[in-house]
Amino acid sequence: MGIGKQAKRILIASAGAVLLVVGVLLLVLPGPGLLLVLAGLLVLASEFPALERYVDPVRDRAMKAAEDSVSSPLRIAGSVLAGLALLAAGIVWGTVRSLPFSGWSTGSSLILSSVILFALLGWSYRRVKSRREAVRER
Repeated sequence: MGIGKQAKRILIASAGAVLLVVGVLLLVLPGPGLLLVLAGLLVLASEFPALERYVDPVRDRAMKAAEDSVSSPLRIAGSVLAGLALLAAGIVWGTVRSLPFSGWSTGSSLILSSVILFALLGWSYRRVKSRREAVRER
């Protein structure tokens, strides 16, 4: 195996692992953390076919969780508030030097988490809305 192929495999494995770990961390927050777990598994399964058997069960649960996350105005509000809290925490951690692990490395990761949460929330909302419209048309 050439160095280029090894580097590509390491890069894909690292990206998949990061997505998987961030997804697992987001499971404790309101929002679609399972979608990131699914994304991580899909990336890892592209290089490690033995992981493909885990993709379909996680995909089913992730799609159900995505639908559940936008199933009521209260859940949407909770997810939006969590995203805003992450954004605010990122700004605070980036600017207040007296906090543990302060600085923009921590702050930017919190801000990125909020952006991911909002993007996945919007995707989930559009997906559920289009499915409901398709059901009404039948």
